[in-house]
Amino acid sequence: MPHFTVVPVKDQAEPNYDSLEGINWVDYRDTGQDCPDHQDGADGHGNHKEDSPFLSSADSTGRKNDYYDRNLALFEEELDIRPKVSSLLSRLVNYTSITQGAKEHEEEESAEASLRKTPKSPNMGTLMGVYLPCLQNIFGVILFLRLTWIVGMAGIIQSILIVLMCCSCTMLTAISMSAIATNGVVPAGGAYFMISRSLGPEFGGAVGLCFYLGTTFASAMYILGAIEIFLKYLVPQAAIFHSADHLGRDSALLNNMRVYGTLCLSLMAVVVFVGVKYVNKLASLFLACVIISIVSIYAGGIKSLTHPPEFPICMLGNRTLVSDGLDACAKSVIQGNTTVPSQLWNRFCGGGNLSSAQCDEYFVQNNVTEIQGIPGLGSGIIRENLWSTYLQKGEILEKAGLQSVDAHSPVENFINYVSADIATSFTLLVGIFLPSATGIMAGSNRSGDLKDAQKSIPVGTILAITTTSLVYLSSVVLFGSCIEGVVLRDKFGIAVQQNLVVGTLSWPSPWVIVIGSFFSTVGAGLQSLTGAPRLLQAIAKDNIIPFLRVFGHGKANGEPTWALLLTGLIAELGILIASLDMVAPILSMFFLMCYLFVNLACAVQTLLRTPNWRPRFIYYHWALSFLGMSMCLALMFISSWYYAIAAMGIAGMIYKYIEYQGAEKEWGDGIRGLSLSAARYALLRLEAGPPHTKNWRPQLLVLLKLDEDLHVKYPRMLTFASQLKAGKGLTIVGSVIQGNFLDSYGEMQAAEQAIKNMMEIERVKGFCQVVVASKVREGVAHLIQSCGLGGMKHNTVVMGWPYGWRQSEDPRAWKTFINTVRCTTAAHLALMVPKNVSFYPSNHERFTDGNIDVWWIVHDGGMLMLLPFLLKQHKVWRKCKMRIFTVAQMDDNSIQMKKDLATFLYQLRIEAEVEVVEMHDSDISAYTYERTLMMEQRSQMLRQMRLSSAERQREAQLVKDRHSLVRMGSLYSDEEEDVMELPPEKVQMTWTKEKCEAERRNRNNAPENFRELMSLKPDQSNVRRMHTAVKLNEVIVNRSHDARLVLLNMPGPPRNTDGDENYMEFLEVLTEGLERVMLVRGGGREVITIYS
Repeated sequence: MPHFTVVPVKDQAEPNYDSLEGINWVDYRDTGQDCPDHQDGADGHGNHKEDSPFLSSADSTGRKNDYYDRNLALFEEELDIRPKVSSLLSRLVNYTSITQGAKEHEEEESAEASLRKTPKSPNMGTLMGVYLPCLQNIFGVILFLRLTWIVGMAGIIQSILIVLMCCSCTMLTAISMSAIATNGVVPAGGAYFMISRSLGPEFGGAVGLCFYLGTTFASAMYILGAIEIFLKYLVPQAAIFHSADHLGRDSALLNNMRVYGTLCLSLMAVVVFVGVKYVNKLASLFLACVIISIVSIYAGGIKSLTHPPEFPICMLGNRTLVSDGLDACAKSVIQGNTTVPSQLWNRFCGGGNLSSAQCDEYFVQNNVTEIQGIPGLGSGIIRENLWSTYLQKGEILEKAGLQSVDAHSPVENFINYVSADIATSFTLLVGIFLPSATGIMAGSNRSGDLKDAQKSIPVGTILAITTTSLVYLSSVVLFGSCIEGVVLRDKFGIAVQQNLVVGTLSWPSPWVIVIGSFFSTVGAGLQSLTGAPRLLQAIAKDNIIPFLRVFGHGKANGEPTWALLLTGLIAELGILIASLDMVAPILSMFFLMCYLFVNLACAVQTLLRTPNWRPRFIYYHWALSFLGMSMCLALMFISSWYYAIAAMGIAGMIYKYIEYQGAEKEWGDGIRGLSLSAARYALLRLEAGPPHTKNWRPQLLVLLKLDEDLHVKYPRMLTFASQLKAGKGLTIVGSVIQGNFLDSYGEMQAAEQAIKNMMEIERVKGFCQVVVASKVREGVAHLIQSCGLGGMKHNTVVMGWPYGWRQSEDPRAWKTFINTVRCTTAAHLALMVPKNVSFYPSNHERFTDGNIDVWWIVHDGGMLMLLPFLLKQHKVWRKCKMRIFTVAQMDDNSIQMKKDLATFLYQLRIEAEVEVVEMHDSDISAYTYERTLMMEQRSQMLRQMRLSSAERQREAQLVKDRHSLVRMGSLYSDEEEDVMELPPEKVQMTWTKEKCEAERRNRNNAPENFRELMSLKPDQSNVRRMHTAVKLNEVIVNRSHDARLVLLNMPGPPRNTDGDENYMEFLEVLTEGLERVMLVRGGGREVITIYS
């Protein structure tokens, strides 16, 4: 143990201690001076306070004075978000976990009183906090009501195997649970908290509800066990329904169980609702009943070695007879000096005298014998009970060693024999016994009450499982060594005067077991009804399953009223099943599902080696966790394969529901770590090289424009991206904010959130990235270069059309557009430009007819073929037909082109209508010439307007930058745009005499400049390009004016940047008159292939 020496530093000021965040400080002589400049909240750069990774901090704004140590003046500006070590340690030392269960509700006081109240430190040790609660939860109704029957049916060897399988599964789960529970502070919440924080909200919610359902059905099982003890052994006269018929006897018992079970459940629910504190106080009494009952069994077993109890069994041949109502185990009895028929005779012969009655043939030919039901420990009966004796429903219990003459017996006499009420098998017995091994989570559920949870939970839980396993194994051997086989197989003790079978062995009286087991089952039912609503309330308060939100509310003191009501209704379903043997496998499924995921959580955390995985319990291994997980899965299918599938289906549906609803919880879970590891592995594999053409799919980088309020200006860009999702590729949505990163960080985060919200509305699965740059074109270039990671990089850019570029005097919009086109070409990326994107269909629209027209003018990798195919996978475009147009020149054979194109499409497995459009050589029209002239005149006019504006702006820059003469040589350079981007208030004009004369000359030259514009002759290359654009547009509009979407090859920008503005005009002319058009430019590689 390290030793610390705290040396106080003397100071003139008196030390002042204040309560920080509602937690008492530890006196470390924390002296200092007041810091008037201290700011609470965010710092100057917009960085908000960090949440404490250790404990949840309270609001500290109520502090009036903060005193910082002069020795820490270097750090004083950040002490509000990075506390001193002494402050952190004081909070950790004074931390108290919230206690589990109803304890906090019992001591609920007013808000002011609870603020004044000093938190009581937990003080429960391993014995009282973990070991005994686990014993109470593990020992239950199965030990007293079904273990003897399991031993009789399965035999000692198979019964030991059943016990070992179930207890090994729970032991391995306890090891995994101990590792998780000792990996940091575990607040109250038990298995649900551990699984949800280890595997994420989806798994946590699914398994938490499974655990809740298991606990709820456990309460139903305990109630059914208590009612069975009450009706069979305590007060048999209380039965409402009776039946003398052999077939109706079982249904009468089930109806009695339903009626009394419902009454008992209602009474217990009222007790839990009114006074939970009484349930907690009686827990010790119920545990004492369990322990006394078990001790009496062992005492009776030891006593049977010398003085076995007298419980004779009447046998007819080798068949076991019902002992109820028999005066003697004989066919006749002597009364006085005469021999008269016995009651047994009357049952099989229907009355009459001994000579004339018509008797059952089997009764006549076989003798009546009496054997000892409890031969005792030294009788050697263990040899007969070693092997299994499985029976079918209705089969009579027979003893193998007795002689018997096989003869016909009427069906109505079967009521006189003890028979099996259900068909038995090894798998059925596993499912019935399994609940008696559950209950290992009791220690972790009370973690808030433990003095040292990280030590007590592993030790107490493993010791409790070891103890219960030894009790079960020794009980199996003890029962098989002391009790006759037919008595063991007699589930309800019908052959031993309606006694509880395990009670016949106990000492000093069978009533010890009967009364003790009754109170223990009632107590266990109350505990389950208390715990299950709180578990549901914890799940509801986490707000990961929206429809359960109402169950997070309760009474004023926090009691989960609505959750208790739902728990009662679900438990009533178990009561209506009415059979203990049928309810036990149901709750086994839910508990095994929970244990499976506890093992999975430990295995995942161990294999991922996350830095936070540092459990104090070191005796664990991922192989043990996988073994435990495999055993849980195997036991689920062994005990009941259809219940297993149903439980997994319920868990799967809850998982998908939480995933669909989008539980926005970040708990540092292992599944996220697993996803990161899998993503890293996959990215490293993808890094090997570019994908094959068969694996190519559009990985989109969607460039969005935001308005002044940081809202997405054209949401239909995202709609279009979502309609391309059949490619199953990557989608990155990017945007650029102009400014400085330090000043615009908050604005960037707001923009990211706005884009994410819009992506969620449009159901776009992808990533969002917003960059801050001094110029938009630089930001776009950064996005194109840096988005993605490794092999998961975009290969296609989707960009909007710069609307209104003709009307704007500012050339930045279309210059950014053309610059982006050049960047995508240089980066060998494909480009899609949806024009008139506001007219594109939403995801809720459906096109019932129409065409998607592809104008394939030049081949650039097959993008034009692939995009319509992907769009047609979406419900919006599914019913549209695909038409492909290609252009033939005068020297082309259009008929052969059409055949070749049809063959090519057939090999591509794409269904489309093929058309070849012939474009004849024609003279350049006057319209084309005039359109080109107007384009060049407009360009020249705007250039002169920008020149005069730039002259005024550049004057301000002469003062700031001595190298501005270099910039004056480039009229349309980026540097000039920087000048234009300056706010008007920052421009300062310096007027001189020479400057005034130059300005006057410019004004006088304006008419001459206008005359030059009117006499301008268009460039011949521009005329040819305009001619192509006009002719193509005529053909496209003629053929595709009614198409739902037109896809068109996008011409590349000119190599000479002087023609950029003309390039924009050519694109406008090319797409005029089309409602929905998309310009597509390939990335320089094949994206579609004819090969398989």
